[in-house]
Amino acid sequence: MVSLDVRSLTVPVGIVRILEVVLSCIAFSLAASAGSQNLSYWAWSMFTWCFCFIITLLILILEFTTLHTKVPISWDDFTTAFAMLATLMVLAASIIYPNFFACSGCSKQIAATAMSCLCFIAYAVEVGLTRARPGEISGFLSTVPGLLKVLEAFVACIIFISMDPNIYPIYPGLQWCVAVYCLCFIFALIIIIFTICRLLALFPFSFDKVLTGYNILAVLMYTTAVVIWPLYSFKNNPRPNNCNPRNCYWDGLVVVSFMTCVNLIVYIVDTVYSVRLVFFVTPA
Repeated sequence: MVSLDVRSLTVPVGIVRILEVVLSCIAFSLAASAGSQNLSYWAWSMFTWCFCFIITLLILILEFTTLHTKVPISWDDFTTAFAMLATLMVLAASIIYPNFFACSGCSKQIAATAMSCLCFIAYAVEVGLTRARPGEISGFLSTVPGLLKVLEAFVACIIFISMDPNIYPIYPGLQWCVAVYCLCFIFALIIIIFTICRLLALFPFSFDKVLTGYNILAVLMYTTAVVIWPLYSFKNNPRPNNCNPRNCYWDGLVVVSFMTCVNLIVYIVDTVYSVRLVFFVTPA
């Protein structure tokens, strides 16, 4: 039977989620009324606000009706991972959308950006309210390594939307970089899905050691991408003089290079944290 839990809407996390639903809906509506653009960055921003609105509303409904207890997943892991992912996605949309589509006379675009920034703050507050504290018993995605996995997958998404499909097929080196991004993204996604669906018991080996080995391999692969991508992308390829600042493939190459460095740093931090937990922290 379905029983209504009014308290789920009145606790701090519930109130923050209601704000997220309202703000993301307003941002999406304002941007949509301002007109569409044939750019991947516009599609990313619109998808972000719509996706966050739908999933957050679904979380509110499931918790209000207590149906979340019937869902065969780790609910705390799911909500924490989604809050972290939504924070990163909305932050990216809040930066990308005004940079490409707002101007001094674009009132709707400016208002959409303001709502998006407020929505980012709301999701960041939720992450602070739901993240596991030292000494608490919580799921993997509520811990620092779990949140880093979400961050790694998010950065890979930014890399994908910044790529020009006409550039990387030309050079085998760039194809290797794309393979690195795809493989690391897929493995991070598998880890997240296995955690949420409570399938970690299917691993025939220690999950912590498997995760540490994967992180070390990812660091090595991303290290090669940090060197190879800019080497092949910018060699004898200066920025065109007639490059449109709002739609320039060359700027996308810069974004990919920068985000590759960011993900390498994240993987290094993740690896150090994992090695420390596996080899230097004695279980209580």
